[in-house]
Amino acid sequence: MESPAQRRLNAIQSHLLPSAVSAAEDESLIGRNVTSSSSSPPFFVDQQYSVILPEKLQTGKWNVYRSARSPMKLLSRFDDHPEIGTLHENFVHAVETFRDYKYLGTRIRVDGTVGEYKWMTFGEAATAREAIGSGLRYYGLEQGACVGLYFINRPEWLVVDHACSAYSYISVPLYDTLGPDAVKFVVNHSGIKAIFCVPETLNTLLSFISSIPSVRLIVVVGGADEHLPSLPSTPGVKFVSYLKLLGQGRRNLQPFCPPKPDDVATICYTSGTTGTPKGVVLTHGNLIANASAFCRKVKFYSSDVYISYLPLAHIYERSNQVICCNNGVGVGFYQGDNLKLMDDLAALRPTIFCSVPRLYNRIYAGITNAVSTSGALKERLFRAAYNSKRQAIMNGRNASPIWDKLVFNKIKEKLGGRVRILGSGASPLSPDVMDFLRVSIGHIHSNRQHWCFGCMLIEGYGMTETSCIITLMDVGDVLAGHVGSPHAACEVKLVDVPEMNYTSEDEPYPRGEICVRGPIVFQGYYKDEVQTREVFDDDGWFHTGDIGLWLPGGRLRIIDRKKNIFKLAQGEYIAPEKIENVYAKCKFVSQCFVYGDSFNSSLVAVVAVEPDVLRDWAASEGIQYEDLGQLCNDPRARNAVLAEMDDVGREAQLRGFEFAKAVTLVPEQFTLENGLLTPTFKIKRSQAKEYFAKAIANMYAELSTSEPAPSKL
Repeated sequence: MESPAQRRLNAIQSHLLPSAVSAAEDESLIGRNVTSSSSSPPFFVDQQYSVILPEKLQTGKWNVYRSARSPMKLLSRFDDHPEIGTLHENFVHAVETFRDYKYLGTRIRVDGTVGEYKWMTFGEAATAREAIGSGLRYYGLEQGACVGLYFINRPEWLVVDHACSAYSYISVPLYDTLGPDAVKFVVNHSGIKAIFCVPETLNTLLSFISSIPSVRLIVVVGGADEHLPSLPSTPGVKFVSYLKLLGQGRRNLQPFCPPKPDDVATICYTSGTTGTPKGVVLTHGNLIANASAFCRKVKFYSSDVYISYLPLAHIYERSNQVICCNNGVGVGFYQGDNLKLMDDLAALRPTIFCSVPRLYNRIYAGITNAVSTSGALKERLFRAAYNSKRQAIMNGRNASPIWDKLVFNKIKEKLGGRVRILGSGASPLSPDVMDFLRVSIGHIHSNRQHWCFGCMLIEGYGMTETSCIITLMDVGDVLAGHVGSPHAACEVKLVDVPEMNYTSEDEPYPRGEICVRGPIVFQGYYKDEVQTREVFDDDGWFHTGDIGLWLPGGRLRIIDRKKNIFKLAQGEYIAPEKIENVYAKCKFVSQCFVYGDSFNSSLVAVVAVEPDVLRDWAASEGIQYEDLGQLCNDPRARNAVLAEMDDVGREAQLRGFEFAKAVTLVPEQFTLENGLLTPTFKIKRSQAKEYFAKAIANMYAELSTSEPAPSKL
């Protein structure tokens, strides 16, 4: 006869996802909670996508969420290959398994022309990585040295990265949009010994070569030595082409220096929020744990083809490459021009396409604009097809194939016609766009036994500090407006933020700061113990600074930022106080509130004007008005103030995405009395957002109508 505990165990197990644990695991799907005692329930609470456990027994608070696919332990290795613990071992596995399969493809010819994709196999990439690594040893680079990569996505990037892993070098991506000062800082801060660059980024390096004394070797990718630009005679620095280094390495092959899982694999510098960039230290074990958890949720095949155009300097694309390598996925690179991406998609015909909301928003805008201008009959046909297919998806049914034939196959062809997985990350994807892409590019149908799909659209949430992914949508989950459940390599909890009125007791959903713990979490900020201590608590939880809430089923929604830092839709971080301090120098500006969010690609501003300056300007322009409020609403005044703000911004060398694209002028000052300032005269950002909500909405509406939708996808 079953005991009460066993009956409870069976009941919980029956409610979990059928695919909750891989076949590689021989342990019971659900077991006794090892942290529990007789004073608390012995098992976790099932939430379908997540399970909830108590963090500390003495509190009796069940607040730690884990993936239902790995409720009893956090994943750190691949289910089918637990022997893989480093990036080097991951690539060795790929070479042994997929040696003659296509791996790295490019359309760019040696002479710079563009043609069909030509491929390097896994075996050929392995030979090149051994030569490059040996070449670095030939020039005296010792194990543990930092190697910079200062060029956009192309096959050589991954070859160099694999060489770093094989010979225990630490790769340090240099993101070209950071600007020369930030690049110089990263090189010096990390003590980079060798830099791989292209002729364009070489010119930037040469402009401050005397200010980066740690660099001993610069390798120029693209072209032969005789085609290199004339190089200065810099004491202690050697310049060599990639091809020459390849040849020198082949003639002087050196044995591998395999790293250990706890060794540092890469230092990824964040794109900068306040002050200088921070170096996120990630180990081989961090990156393998992240990839293994993703592969437990999503199945990949050696027949898959992935297009690489997201910056390899970002953890999003780096993580994707680890996953592709493990599964033998072919990686085709774009030409290097985002305006030609659609042409590359047509030539490559990928099965996996990962992007950011900004591009998906453009696709959405292009399609809806084309539909609205196609004529009444075609528009009615599209609406009927869309509504019918969406209803089928939401009800878990297969939609009629007639709609794909009549309407949606044309849209699918824009991405090459073969995409089966769409990934979205870096910032939230709006529910409307999510639903639209699901309907127009693919479908998902579920039953009790399995999932079958046309094209999956999967949204995730993560950070550089967590090796990329924290949460990920489950296959078959058709609810939009969230970023999924914790993946199997981490656990997540929400911590109260009383100053923002977010608590775990909030109704109907718990809210708070998102905190993460597990094998994906970084080791700390390089040479910065102070900021490292700021983001870790005594129990080892990493505090993300993002505010989330738990939806039913254990799925996470991102709703706010704890700190005054946010992302725009394209993934750029914004430090609004820095920009406000710049605009404060504008003669029209008394006070300024800069706003942006993850659903929009530009900033807007609310300006409390200097009354006398604005009145003097109006008089000089011959503008009549009854009061200051009327003058603030005059479009001519707004244009004049925005133009002056642009001039001040350019003088302060703000980056393009840091400029406000619209402004609202208000006669009322921000004060303690109207609730917009703290006692120390800082802007209360959440209150200002609410106070000016209508003005913000109007500015974004005006911007959306002034920006023409793309005529061609």
